[in-house]
Amino acid sequence: MKFLSLQPFVPSGSDFEKSKQLFLALGFNISFEAPGYAGFEKDECRFILQHYDAPEFAQNFMLTVRVENASAFRSFVLEQQLPEKFGIRVGDVKQQPYGKEVNIIDVAGVCWHFVE
Repeated sequence: MKFLSLQPFVPSGSDFEKSKQLFLALGFNISFEAPGYAGFEKDECRFILQHYDAPEFAQNFMLTVRVENASAFRSFVLEQQLPEKFGIRVGDVKQQPYGKEVNIIDVAGVCWHFVE
């Protein structure tokens, strides 16, 4: 059996529209929309944003996205003033055993690991 893709359902938190706008600002495109759902994609990365507000779940949910350059990605996020616009948190670039990483805590509280 060959697995073809993995598309996690990511909680949006209480503000589904704000969460959608954040992912558009990060460079993702919307591939489909349905009531309470939006499919996002960029290059080979895909996920489904779900209008779901469960803070305890979101704050314990983590995703890893591989990027070409963690420092350049962090600079892009800060230059676009995404923390100010969306109330997200952006960490410093840190060397981890699996690569250079910058973390973003999104609108819902999900921790995204952008790893070089």
